[in-house]
Amino acid sequence: MATINDNYLKLKAGYLFPEIGRRVSTFAEANPDAPIIKLGIGDVTEPLPEACRNAMVKAIDDMGNRDSFKGYGPEQGYAWLREKIVAHDFQARGCEVDAGEIFISDGSKCDCGNILDIFGDDNTIAVTDPVYPVYVDTNVMAGHTGPCNDQGEYEGLTYLPINAGNHFTAQIPNQKVDLIYLCFPNNPTGAVATKNHLQDWVNYAKSHGSIILFDAAYEAYITDPDIPHSIYEIEGARDCAIEFRSFSKNAGFTGTRCALTVVPKTLTAQAADGSEVELWKLWNRRQSTKFNGVSYIVQRGAEAVYSEAGQAQIKGLISFYLENAKIIREKLTAAGLQVFGGVNAPYVWVQTPNGISSWDFFDQLLHKTHVVGTPGSGFGAAGEGYFRISAFNSRTNVEEAMQRITANL
Repeated sequence: MATINDNYLKLKAGYLFPEIGRRVSTFAEANPDAPIIKLGIGDVTEPLPEACRNAMVKAIDDMGNRDSFKGYGPEQGYAWLREKIVAHDFQARGCEVDAGEIFISDGSKCDCGNILDIFGDDNTIAVTDPVYPVYVDTNVMAGHTGPCNDQGEYEGLTYLPINAGNHFTAQIPNQKVDLIYLCFPNNPTGAVATKNHLQDWVNYAKSHGSIILFDAAYEAYITDPDIPHSIYEIEGARDCAIEFRSFSKNAGFTGTRCALTVVPKTLTAQAADGSEVELWKLWNRRQSTKFNGVSYIVQRGAEAVYSEAGQAQIKGLISFYLENAKIIREKLTAAGLQVFGGVNAPYVWVQTPNGISSWDFFDQLLHKTHVVGTPGSGFGAAGEGYFRISAFNSRTNVEEAMQRITANL
């Protein structure tokens, strides 16, 4: 009989968001008339920018003409998109990044998991707690951890607690770790990292031969001019960091699928024989072998993000969601809750009232107010006692949800 990957059996009962979906579906079936508002999963709600839609329509027309038809594209992505990304997102901020170091993909979530393909099984791995579950679960699937304990922590991972006391930015570990997952603006807490804090991480990584896996999916929401948007704004980061970015949350591509990963050609890691190997070559080989690239139509839509019209429309989208976050933050604060985030990020991190658990608060909101959020404990043991509320929804729904919640606290 064929055997399975037993590492999947170590995973907790359900990935966080499917478990939320299961509870909401059960409630909806029992209460079919309940007007449920979902502020849990970080999925956008507003339409794609007009500039992107127009570019996609033109690209569809291109596919109907023999002279402009596109078949297999380059696995790394079309050069015209990678060049726009580098010029606008990196070089304009003083980052030393070349278009050849950009890899276009179908999602930063995918890349955060797939990047493990090019790393060995004997690396020590550090994650913040709470943390985006994908970082942990993909390492479990890959066999990089032991079993899970009663607190939801996996043997073999180094957990770096983040909380109000350290401004939700992890303390540099005393021991050596090889792979470090950092996410700023942070999901789920909405915290950001200063340049000095990121410099400390880069210095640590360089001194220990570590690699930082830097998730910048929410960088477009940074409004503070002193906060870095990219790890490559930090001196020395090219020698120790891979960065993940996405068009999902700035341009609404959650259903369209387009993202990018930056792997500097100067970045190396050690082979079993002690030699240094360029990670760019390994990631390029991995993508060329296991990925056929993002469609021409979608990449043309992503390219339009960098047009004058696209930039204006993206700015409007981000401002809209940040205003939603402001409404959530101010209404809940006025109601007496302890609230974090929601300033440079589309997530508001709320301390649950009266010491109740995060899943109990989830159920309380669902049953009493018909509003869905995300239990903090689903992001890790240190997330217990907190709750994430997403600003991704219509203004009407956000205002109605806040009215319901504050009336029932």
